[in-house]
Amino acid sequence: MPVLKNTLAIFILLITVGGCASTYDPSKWPANEFYSQAQEAFGNKDYQGAIKYYEDLEIYHPFSPFTQQAQLDVAYAYYKYDEPDSAIAAADRYIKLYPRAEDVDYAYYLRGLVSFDRGVSGLDLWLGLDINTRQPNNASNAYRYFDELIKRYPNSKYADDAKQRMLHLRNQLARYELHVAEYYLRRGAYLSAANRAKFTLETYPQTPAIPAALVIIIKAYRQLGIQDLADDALRVFKLNYPNHEALNELS
Repeated sequence: MPVLKNTLAIFILLITVGGCASTYDPSKWPANEFYSQAQEAFGNKDYQGAIKYYEDLEIYHPFSPFTQQAQLDVAYAYYKYDEPDSAIAAADRYIKLYPRAEDVDYAYYLRGLVSFDRGVSGLDLWLGLDINTRQPNNASNAYRYFDELIKRYPNSKYADDAKQRMLHLRNQLARYELHVAEYYLRRGAYLSAANRAKFTLETYPQTPAIPAALVIIIKAYRQLGIQDLADDALRVFKLNYPNHEALNELS
């Protein structure tokens, strides 16, 4: 008897699920219904469901006025669903399809935002992992995307936020180069350390990494026996950072 009851319960459940699934017949839905359901799903943080409705809207109503907005909204839904590649691809597609759209600047901004956040999880931050020691591809891409936005749409409402993020990215990229230079210095690859530190000075001026880059250059040139270049770097260091604590070990 218990087996019969369990079988009957499963049968009823299958009928119920099948009945619910059959209510979704996208071929009969108007465009506004797809968009409304997508927005509702997104509001409920059902990003996968929202993506499904947005994409079905494009399939069944490719020329609807709702479809163009859905093609932009789906990029953000992918971003929230933690699918960065799909989010950037959707934003790229929107830019290609609607290069003169009034809101195309948002697609440019979204590409930068996705790359900016990419690869940094809450667990990383909680564990205190140093993102500056990682390969800087995502940071470089984010900087490039934000830079393109600002150059194309300097008056965009997203431009100010993009500029602030670019400042942060420059500092992050400079710290990464500094990390590599410090690694070379510790390994005794003094020429590589000096060259990497020089690259930091030339590429990321006016960032907090500059004093440490000068210190690496001075130490590396001293180890290489190139005293005149070490002295030149030391003079620059004293002139710009007269109260820096590293002067005690360099003098």
